[in-house]
Amino acid sequence: MASDLDNDEWDDKERNETPTERLDRNWSSLLQELRVVQTGIQVLTGFLFTIPFQSLFYDQDNFFRTVYLVTLSASVGATVLLLAPASMHRILFRRHRLAELVQSAQRFALGGLILIGVAMTGVVMMVFELVVGRIAGSVAGGVAALSFVYFWFLFPWRYRHID
Repeated sequence: MASDLDNDEWDDKERNETPTERLDRNWSSLLQELRVVQTGIQVLTGFLFTIPFQSLFYDQDNFFRTVYLVTLSASVGATVLLLAPASMHRILFRRHRLAELVQSAQRFALGGLILIGVAMTGVVMMVFELVVGRIAGSVAGGVAALSFVYFWFLFPWRYRHID
């Protein structure tokens, strides 16, 4: 696995890029990625907030309500983490803290993705349970969770170790 020094040397050689230019590029890339997921998680969170206002919600058992609360909490948590870099940028604006901003935003984005996976797994479980039943909901939730783990983390992770 390459160290930051190796990355800096590569960027300098291949991109003719200074460390500051690299931070600017990384920040721009992170912002683009966050734009992709922020709107979706905000819409999902808004939708989840409306569920308790549906009469069918109160016909469900405690397990369903627990899945709902975990799902809502994960969705709100993802929203917080994915919006945090914008707030951090405002607070650190013109403080020359771009390295800290990029590093923190990277961690917030990964945490946000994990929580999006949890939230979407919960939504899949609830919908399948309402339409088909508890067993189908559990199976569909498991398949969704495994899909998120594989495609969002395991599949890309294997490329981190290829030089």
